Amino acid sequence: MSLYILCTVLFAVGLYCLLVKKNLVKKIIGLGIMEYAINLFFILTGYRTAAEAPILDRELAITNFVDPLPQALILTSIVIGLAVTALMVAIAVRLYEKYRTFDINEIRRLRG
Repeated sequence: MSLYILCTVLFAVGLYCLLVKKNLVKKIIGLGIMEYAINLFFILTGYRTAAEAPILDRELAITNFVDPLPQALILTSIVIGLAVTALMVAIAVRLYEKYRTFDINEIRRLRG
C-alpha cells in the first residue's frame, strides 16, 4: 500500500512542476516524473508476492504467476515517452535559439 502512496506523491511532484514552474526545462522534467510515476503504478498492479515468472513448463505446475501484460505495456510506454521527451527537448532548444530564454512568460511577451 505504501508503494501506491509513493506513486501518488511522485505524480503530485511532477504535476506541481508542470503547473507551477515557468521554465520549459523544469516542465519537461516534471512531465517525465509524472510519466515514470504512472509506469511504476502499472508495474505494481501486475506484481504478486512470491510469484513465478510466466514461463510454462510441462513438468512444473505453477499456479501463482506474475502478470506479464503490464510489463509489456510499460515497455511500449517507455519508448513512446522517450520519443515525446526528445520532441519536447527539440522544441525547447528551438525556442531557446529564437528567444534566448526558457521562461514561458518571457516567450509570450516576445512573441513575433
